[in-house]
Amino acid sequence: AKHVYGIDNADITHYAREIVKVNGLQDQITIIKGKVEEVDLPVEHVDIIISEWMGYFLVFESMMDTVLFARDKWLVKGGAILPDTCTMHIAAIEDEQYKNKKLNFWNNVYGINMSCLSKAAFVEPIVDSINYDTIASTEDIFFKVDLYTVTKEELEFSNYYEIKMLRDDRIHGIVTWFDITFGNLPNEVKFSTGPYEEYTHWKQTVFYLNGHYSMKKGDVLKGSIACRKSKDNFRACDIKVSYHHCSKERDFETLNKQVVQYKLR
Repeated sequence: AKHVYGIDNADITHYAREIVKVNGLQDQITIIKGKVEEVDLPVEHVDIIISEWMGYFLVFESMMDTVLFARDKWLVKGGAILPDTCTMHIAAIEDEQYKNKKLNFWNNVYGINMSCLSKAAFVEPIVDSINYDTIASTEDIFFKVDLYTVTKEELEFSNYYEIKMLRDDRIHGIVTWFDITFGNLPNEVKFSTGPYEEYTHWKQTVFYLNGHYSMKKGDVLKGSIACRKSKDNFRACDIKVSYHHCSKERDFETLNKQVVQYKLR
């Protein structure tokens, strides 16, 4: 690179400047402390924007907004954003043991009956690593992002999904994860935060259903996932999940319908 500009609003910038200095790179790297939306660069355009902006459920913390601001302000026409595309995935899981452990925990908290909190415990999705063998359905992509074209408004979405059972099982929730692509390179690079891949600190995001559903191989679970920034805290997410259980044995008659609202804080 002819020159690199690193921007961060945290005090780590002081150490970054020292690292640049002791390695004799002051003429090639400039570290700037501040918010991307507020700082000035000594150049009009940049050729590449690199940022690790991804949060839980991909959009948690709304850091992609900052990348889009930098894109619209500084990226040269034909420039690169890394990473540049993302997909969000969904599947159904059997997870009775963990769900019951979380639900029953409130019945006896060091001798105190706090069972009234059981329902509230499922308002927040669980960010955790799940075993891939708990996945009982096909997976579907319910959200795609192209950082070259997406707008901030499009990061609030309501999209449909449809997944099919791979075996007879009881379904306790749905699990979501995201994949990332660095596509504008001579050799494309990808990584996944899914349950079939190596552990990442993003893990997966699990939404437990109200109750459970006994489903047969070939049955369909379909519905929609809607996500928007919380009105109380723009870094947080309000998520609404609808699901319909449709039975293959009953000509896909809708057996169960439900809509659950979650808060990712």
